Amino acid sequence: MGGPDGGDGGRGAHIILKGNRNLWTLLHLRYYKNVLAEDGEKGGSNNCHGRDGKDIIIEVPLGTIARDEETGRQEIEILEDGQEVIWIPGGRGGLGNSHFATSTNQAPEHAQPGLLGIEGWKVLELKVLADVGLVGFPNAGKSTLLSVITSAKPKIADYAFTTITPNLGMVEYRDGKSFCIADLPGIIEGASEGRGLGHRFLRHIERNSVLLFLIPADSTDHKKEFDILLNELEQYNPELLNKQFLLAISKSDMLDEELKKEISAHLPKQYPHVYISSVTNQGLVELKDKLWEILNTPVVTES
Repeated sequence: MGGPDGGDGGRGAHIILKGNRNLWTLLHLRYYKNVLAEDGEKGGSNNCHGRDGKDIIIEVPLGTIARDEETGRQEIEILEDGQEVIWIPGGRGGLGNSHFATSTNQAPEHAQPGLLGIEGWKVLELKVLADVGLVGFPNAGKSTLLSVITSAKPKIADYAFTTITPNLGMVEYRDGKSFCIADLPGIIEGASEGRGLGHRFLRHIERNSVLLFLIPADSTDHKKEFDILLNELEQYNPELLNKQFLLAISKSDMLDEELKKEISAHLPKQYPHVYISSVTNQGLVELKDKLWEILNTPVVTES
């Protein structure tokens, strides 16, 4: 007949996403498909509070996006090292009977149950974080360029979509400086509507500071090819057009000076361009210089 002394229950464990700058892929989660967080402990007598469930922390690389599989809605974006966000909160613990004591009922025999936890299917996606993103049609020479100016070893072959996942490489510059470049899967006309590798390709571009457009020297219409690439970016996300661009005409070892002047006359004047050859190393030093200059030039925006 003593007073109420039932303690509150502990909350269920949270599932937390944490940014880790030392991770570059989601491969460590490949077989980590079912995550079950533990329940909170029941409250005890003498108003003892139950222990909270032990939180589960999932470390992910910077640039990771968490979505709900059913709705497709983006729930979280991890951008900073050490950033922790509660992705799936644990259920609230119940209230002990001491909360329900009144002047007329000083020994209540009921308590409030805790809330059920949340369950569902979730999706993690990674947007590549690189200084420079290579943009071009399949077989424009992106993988070959990456293999020459970095120590990366991308798969190279003479057919479309050799690259189906992004490849990252570090470009060594002068005086020990370096920057990161990503060879992204080839874009095709209609990619913004999901054709080809579609959105799997375009989502990575959003994280690159500079876009390096690669157009092969043997293209039938260099400006048209660039316009198609530009249009796909605009259709996917108009804000991509605010990034800094550099055009590179690849396979230029097959061009003489007269042909270069003719091609230059038709290229858009507002964007700088260079002529390169990954086979002969033509123009690669100039390419690095221009990329470094663009990366280190503050972007002026109009308010």
